[in-house]
Amino acid sequence: MLRLPRAGGIAAAIAAVLVLVLVLSAVHLLPQLRNPFAETTTVRSQPVILKSISRYEAASGSFEVVVDLTKRTSLIPSFLEGSETLFLGQGTDIAVVDFSGLRNRAITMNADRTAVTVTLPKAQLEPAVLNVNQSYVYAQQQGLFNRIGNFFSGNPNSQQQVYQIAQQKIQTAARQSPLLAEAQKNTEGMLTGMLTSLGFQRVTVSFGGTGS
Repeated sequence: MLRLPRAGGIAAAIAAVLVLVLVLSAVHLLPQLRNPFAETTTVRSQPVILKSISRYEAASGSFEVVVDLTKRTSLIPSFLEGSETLFLGQGTDIAVVDFSGLRNRAITMNADRTAVTVTLPKAQLEPAVLNVNQSYVYAQQQGLFNRIGNFFSGNPNSQQQVYQIAQQKIQTAARQSPLLAEAQKNTEGMLTGMLTSLGFQRVTVSFGGTGS
């Protein structure tokens, strides 16, 4: 007589198979099973839109300066009191055109919209930035009293003055360089290309306006 397996035996066998599958999966003998209750996170967002340009970094310049800082005390020989430091400073400065204050009257068009005039404020320089990783003291002489004083004071800012002088000299050199003129030239070229692509046949860019 043929005997059918009991329901309890079938359930036990299925449970044993599931346990075996889980064990083999845990030791990487079977592909990892995904947790059906695992939480998933989906992020949906629209493309990022550029709403405004507050300033245009139109030109940048790299500068190098040698600072010779000499300190002397009257009536005391330099080998006893005094110092001379030669410092090589390297830094950059950026010329920008500020767009943040522009108003509607800063942009005018002719009747048939074939010509446009844009009036911008003049380019301005940002504060010069000294590259401390490429700037260094390459020669220094100190009097005996100075060496003794620096040894005991351990002042980490003893060379701060040459860094400040170098930054100031780079700032002055940037003002005297053609950096501002180059910035306005680059800004004019950028706007001319952009507005021409929009269909304007003649583009005029002038500098010196207040943007109002």
